Amino acid sequence: MGMNADVYERLSVAKRVNGAGLLTRLGGSLMDSETLDAMREAAGAFVDIAELQTRAGATIARHTGTQAAIVTGGAAAALTLATAAAIARTDVALMERLPDTEGMANEVIIHRAHRTGYDHAIRAAGARLNEIGLNDRGVGAGVRDLEAWEIEAAIGPKTAAIAYTATEELRPSLKRVVAVAERFKLPVIVDAAAQLPPKENLRRFSEEGASLVAFSGGKAIRGPQGTGILCGREDLVASALIQMLDLDILPETWAPPEGLLARHFSDRFPHHGLGRGFKVDKESIVGLVVALERFVACDIEAGRASRRKLLANIAAGARELAHSRLLAIEEAHGKYPTLGIDIDAAALGLDVYAVSRALQRHDPPVHLSERRAWQSVLVIDSAGLREGDDEIVVAALRRVLR
Repeated sequence: MGMNADVYERLSVAKRVNGAGLLTRLGGSLMDSETLDAMREAAGAFVDIAELQTRAGATIARHTGTQAAIVTGGAAAALTLATAAAIARTDVALMERLPDTEGMANEVIIHRAHRTGYDHAIRAAGARLNEIGLNDRGVGAGVRDLEAWEIEAAIGPKTAAIAYTATEELRPSLKRVVAVAERFKLPVIVDAAAQLPPKENLRRFSEEGASLVAFSGGKAIRGPQGTGILCGREDLVASALIQMLDLDILPETWAPPEGLLARHFSDRFPHHGLGRGFKVDKESIVGLVVALERFVACDIEAGRASRRKLLANIAAGARELAHSRLLAIEEAHGKYPTLGIDIDAAALGLDVYAVSRALQRHDPPVHLSERRAWQSVLVIDSAGLREGDDEIVVAALRRVLR
């Protein structure tokens, strides 16, 4: 490998044009120079990770409007830690047993329409999902959402928490779910991994009563890809943190840092918790805090405007493409704009999946979102586009859709 080549060339890894959105499989997002500088600085010293998490968490909690927060190894890790906290609370003996939850309150109630592939993260803590409700709205068979009585009927002595997947539609409303949970003193865990922007969502779910909220740190916040945020109620966040830390420490000599852990685990703590494999390095903790502060301060509208211009350039360059029809640029509240391309598969002689594959074999590879591929539509999501990518996308489309 030539040392003068950049790192991806040395590894023979292709750099890709990302018109698919801020996705883990494409490396999340891109960090700016200030975040990278902070991470390099963090790499130059030894620190106590418990203290760093506590101090970083206090900063994050201020921006999320919650009692406490920690940096996690991604949003999925945040969900597993949140579930472990809901099951074990601050009981060290229960922490030691996880994920063996026999005899514990280990059921997590979840609306059927809120099930996703990511609920593996909940079950990884030893929880059993108690699925309730119908998906009438999702399949177009009716208009009703989950009713309060359906949640109440599912609650029993084995119930540990209620899980809620945040979406733009938020059906049923989080407030309806929280109202039932509060009567039974049950925590509500919200998966809000992809609900940024808009920035107000940093506070929205906790303000609506969520006990714990999980965000991705490596997407819209533009922090290190492998990071996430877990924020919410102090005792539950403390439980999640203590189950993630390296605790190969003598009880006689360990002094928890002032704050979160000292208030809940001053005299006892587990050996190693369920979340030990989710450890977060000092560089990533610092990087996420810096990225979050920049996200809070940034001009989202300016970013949206620059991406809208890139999509307009693509629309202009792709207007005469054969076998396709450009849809209107879509702009949901606070989100980055998108542009759909309706593929005439019959005329082209290729289905939409073959078109997507061909774009990914372009030089450089171009990725578009396939979330509407079932409608023969590829979506250009502007969140990951950079200056100059518009020209590459147009060239790739012209080549494939000729």
